[in-house]
Amino acid sequence: MTALASPCSTGHGEVHPSLSLPVASLAASIAAGALAAFIWAIYFVFAKTGTAAGLLPQDFALLRFGPAALVLLPWLIRHDLPRLAGIGWPRAFTLTLLAGPPFILLSSAGYLYAPLSNGAVIQPSTVTLASMAAAAVLLRERITPAKVIGIALILAGLAVIASHKSHAGGSMVWLGNLLFLGAGLSWSAYTILFKRWNLDAVAATAVVALLSTLLALPMLLLSGGFTRLAALPLQTLMAQIMVQGVLSGVVALIAFGMAVRQLGAARASLFPAVVPVAAMIISVPLTGTVPAAMEIAGALLATVGLLAAMGLLRLPTVVTRPQPSSKGLRS
Repeated sequence: MTALASPCSTGHGEVHPSLSLPVASLAASIAAGALAAFIWAIYFVFAKTGTAAGLLPQDFALLRFGPAALVLLPWLIRHDLPRLAGIGWPRAFTLTLLAGPPFILLSSAGYLYAPLSNGAVIQPSTVTLASMAAAAVLLRERITPAKVIGIALILAGLAVIASHKSHAGGSMVWLGNLLFLGAGLSWSAYTILFKRWNLDAVAATAVVALLSTLLALPMLLLSGGFTRLAALPLQTLMAQIMVQGVLSGVVALIAFGMAVRQLGAARASLFPAVVPVAAMIISVPLTGTVPAAMEIAGALLATVGLLAAMGLLRLPTVVTRPQPSSKGLRS
């Protein structure tokens, strides 16, 4: 027979049955992950406008990490700067390679060779699938049937959205796809290590921002310096600094780190997968672009998949009744 599970209680001190978290903590963790996805979606829209204005990946790297380093440096000075807030130089350098300028360069350079639709599917899908697999093997996080169904719905939704977009591209599309794959694997590794090392979200964000800025500055100077940034209108430049540096470089990373610590790497990796959906919704008021019917259908699929994978939506399941034992039955 087919049965629907009853909704979970929402009392403040009660524990959600499928996530083993107090409902209040669960709500805060999901809100943090959703906030990160929302900010990254805004970043995605502003990155497109910055590219149209002539900015290069090196410019985006400095915009992303420079303001974040300035904001968080006072905190880092007060929390053991020589030892990088207790994270240590080897781990800090590893995190910077995975979530710092190399990640930005991989993600941005992919669009030089492959269309937007490819990046919108390959990179978030790689993050979700790789993080889920690594979390199961390395962190012993349980992969439930609900998670599998939810991930399948998310990926189906992304595929539907991407199928509406243009698939035009040159002979180097394969290279762009590889760059997107590399960016997804890089962020997945950052997510897994963040959880495995049990890092503090603010400390990791501050350390990555500082070391990334030290890497981004020489990269920018070798590619023309600040001329492209200086050529932007002041209002546009300030908007890019706020969205990419403060919101994406500080608030989103801290919020995502909080989600990873509470929900685990596997569930937290679902939030990057819905960034294309959020970007599509945000682009309506920002650019006036109205989504097509297929895009709306894909967004709904991905949303249902996210809720199912998080354990917040119980999809119909087939319940098999146990067969009575033959023992004790009279002939």
